[in-house]
Amino acid sequence: MTNELVKKLDYEATFDCVQCGYCLPACPTYIAFEKEKHSPRGRINLVKMAAEGKITIGDMQEGIDLCLGCRACETVCPTNVRYGDILMSAVEVLKENKKQSVIEKTNRTLAFKIALKNKNVLRLINKGLYMYQISGVKRLTKNYNLLKSVQKFNELNKAMPDVILSRRINRNINPFRRNNVSVGFFQGCIMDSFFARINDLAIKIMQKNYVQVTNIPNQTCCGALQHHAGESKDTIELAKKNIEAFEKYDFDYIVNTIGGCGATLKEYHKLFKSGTDWHNRALAFTNKVRDISQILSFLNLEFINPINKNAVYQPSCHLENVQKVFNEPDKLIEKIPGLTYLPMPQRSLCCGSAGIYNIVHYNESMKILDMKMKNVRATEPNLIITSNPGCHIQMQLGVEREGLSDVLEVKHLVEVIAESCGVEV
Repeated sequence: MTNELVKKLDYEATFDCVQCGYCLPACPTYIAFEKEKHSPRGRINLVKMAAEGKITIGDMQEGIDLCLGCRACETVCPTNVRYGDILMSAVEVLKENKKQSVIEKTNRTLAFKIALKNKNVLRLINKGLYMYQISGVKRLTKNYNLLKSVQKFNELNKAMPDVILSRRINRNINPFRRNNVSVGFFQGCIMDSFFARINDLAIKIMQKNYVQVTNIPNQTCCGALQHHAGESKDTIELAKKNIEAFEKYDFDYIVNTIGGCGATLKEYHKLFKSGTDWHNRALAFTNKVRDISQILSFLNLEFINPINKNAVYQPSCHLENVQKVFNEPDKLIEKIPGLTYLPMPQRSLCCGSAGIYNIVHYNESMKILDMKMKNVRATEPNLIITSNPGCHIQMQLGVEREGLSDVLEVKHLVEVIAESCGVEV
């Protein structure tokens, strides 16, 4: 056992696991792959044995790599094991010790250090996607399977939503405030690039209900993808930028429409040593973070348009298991007139998106998605409601794979509420 490795791996936290197995039925990779090393307790054992020198760091690679990070195990754990902290310590150690090819290093640099960290680059990507769409190339590529030689990109291309042009964030406060609520709005990266319309609808709904909404300049990527890839320095840098950007203004909540990003924002304080100035500033930040469903649930929304659909809800893992938002989306969905809300079996099992898991571990992701779609088909809905962009794309991919695109829609919760409330952008 080396003190350095024990310090880097969250070794002490592994002793909280009593190996009871409560996590097994909640773990999608254990259900899909049926191996102990793909269960939460199996991964915890791998981390413990690596810290003790009983196995090499490389021996825990596969088990850790194929974890979705959904953290459903935390929700059901009777001893409150900090699985997320154990997992991230292992991811960082593996990243430090992994020999990367030139191509891998280049891809990580382009993705984590250039594209996601720079709003201007993201807007260029957004414009490129918009031109790809309106030029008709996307439609031709989809209809004629022009990417069929690379299956995962062919299927992801079919699942990608149409985009609208994102705009530069300027500080903009709506003057109306009959509700005693003011919020700073977090745009997100993928959300702003692919789902800017949903952000716009969320803001419009709040403004219509007299919530004071402030767009915050200088905000940046939340750091979720970097954090999950073991890029700690970049994650901390982004966290500091967001904390500095938002703490300049006075409002009650920091609101977002993205289950995964919201979870990262909610845990910024874990990035800094307890008692430090940055830790205290991060705590002040995280205490204000709220999902859009939490804000909409206490507004007196006026539902004027019935939506005559049979719907299931696919919750974001991080919205439930990290942010602990379980009831608000359900309550909102149940208020929508005309909507028949169907209970989906095992609805809280991860869909297999998990950031970029469905790209780097495509086959494993599709096995998990196929389990999810089996439960969707058993329910026979014609609408899937989501609360996270990754889940949205993944469920649309499932619809395409099942040949159900003509009879089954995928929409974000905000889109459904906006439609029923008569809100448009």
